[in-house]
Amino acid sequence: MRALRIPMSLFLLLFATACVTINVYFPAEAAEKAADRIIMDVYGSPPPQAPQQPPAGPQSQIEAPGFPYRAVAVVLDWLVPPAHAEADLSVNTPAIRQLTASMEARHRTLAPYYASGAVGMTHDGQIEVRDQKLVPLAERNSIRSLVSEENRDRSALYAEIARANNHPEWESEIRSTFARRWVDNARAGWWYMDSAGAWKQK
Repeated sequence: MRALRIPMSLFLLLFATACVTINVYFPAEAAEKAADRIIMDVYGSPPPQAPQQPPAGPQSQIEAPGFPYRAVAVVLDWLVPPAHAEADLSVNTPAIRQLTASMEARHRTLAPYYASGAVGMTHDGQIEVRDQKLVPLAERNSIRSLVSEENRDRSALYAEIARANNHPEWESEIRSTFARRWVDNARAGWWYMDSAGAWKQK
């Protein structure tokens, strides 16, 4: 009887753990597509084509080499299918549309400063004045205000997307996704900050 109780106890423990730890995974691929749509609305041109990679298949919560672990993993995958198999991200709310429109209108003024190198994109999904010497003295207060307004709207956008999808805890991941996609969709010659804080030209 003792030999039978140990595998059953292990099975029940693993099953209970899997039920507790199953989460709704952040939909990274859907977030990139949503970010691209919004960013290209702001930039006003189609995004550059990138090679498509096939999505990874669902993975078991348990990866163990031998029996009975493989059998337990198969049963768990059947009883508790992975939550991240299919996911989407909604970005079509009045607040998101309003923020996007505001950023789109502002971009027409900011674009020459990106092109000159006066303004660059930071690694946290915002922008900053990179070199104020490239801005005429009479325009410096104006560009600082534009940068502040843009950063306010960007932060509000990331929070609103997370809130609109009922996952406010996704805000930091949405911000990180946008930070990458702002740079990936930017024009050649624009400046951006890498993860170490160094400025680079695209």
